[in-house]
Amino acid sequence: MTALTVRLPDEKHRRLKALAKSRGTPLNRLIDEVTTLMLAEFDAETRFRLRAERGASKAEIGINLLGKAAGEQL
Repeated sequence: MTALTVRLPDEKHRRLKALAKSRGTPLNRLIDEVTTLMLAEFDAETRFRLRAERGASKAEIGINLLGKAAGEQL
């Protein structure tokens, strides 16, 4: 595990400590949970963008497949 020093304004630090206390969790665990959520969001966005790029030039194929699935011929 790595130790990380983060500089925060005093007010933000106070509010984070209060939030951690209200949730009954240590501040370190709260920071760990928040960063885990942010990384999961980043990973999902990255996967979405990669898939969008792969399908960017395939709109016509997709529309034809949707029509075929609906029983239509385009």
